Amino acid sequence: MIPPGGCAPSACRRQHLREVANALLPAASMRKPSSVPMCLFFLMLTVHQGQSVCVNVSSDTEAVLGMSMKLTCIFCLMREEMSAETRVDWYYSQSVKDRMLIYLFDREPHETDGPFKGRLQWNGSKDLQDVSISIVNVTMNDTGQYECVVFRKFFFDTYTHSVILNKTINLVVRKEASEDTTALYSEIMMYVLLVFLTFWLLVEMIYCYRKISKSDEQSQDNATDYLAIPSENKENPGPPVME
Repeated sequence: MIPPGGCAPSACRRQHLREVANALLPAASMRKPSSVPMCLFFLMLTVHQGQSVCVNVSSDTEAVLGMSMKLTCIFCLMREEMSAETRVDWYYSQSVKDRMLIYLFDREPHETDGPFKGRLQWNGSKDLQDVSISIVNVTMNDTGQYECVVFRKFFFDTYTHSVILNKTINLVVRKEASEDTTALYSEIMMYVLLVFLTFWLLVEMIYCYRKISKSDEQSQDNATDYLAIPSENKENPGPPVME
């Protein structure tokens, strides 16, 4: 007998199974949007995470007549060596005997008298890892050897330590700029690398999305099978055991 307003036992069990399965589906669908952004976040963190570092870069050795020229001199510091005093001397010479001091930095920049007076500018950084200078309105007479001498004294708890860095730049002044193929190749490689990283990130996103979707589908199938097997066994009991 089917009670009034009720249903058959097998039909009630099927309806209950559908209600439970429908209750599990929204939960799985709610997990999917949250997992994909999390995977994307870690991928973006892997690609873009980085810190600013000091890199010893060599100076350019060719200047153009009438233009500005930066003489690069970099002396990188370690983290534990940030407490230090720095003095920088810039020298110019066309031969060994005519070496002259053209610029001095000792807590603040100072120009010296000579052929470069009024044409030199301090181009260093605040932390004094970059102690470069620039020549304004380059002339043909600026061809020669430039020497960057950095005196640095480090202060530790029980002692002090001094270091001297010496860098030489052989500058040649030309009337016209020569073609620089290195810059062109570097720019091309930069764009190739950007395209490759973008494609790799897209592939990783698709892979993560498919993996998460497959995992959610397997979870739904396992939940449905787990609920369906007992119901089928109850609807189709085995033959009675004869004593």
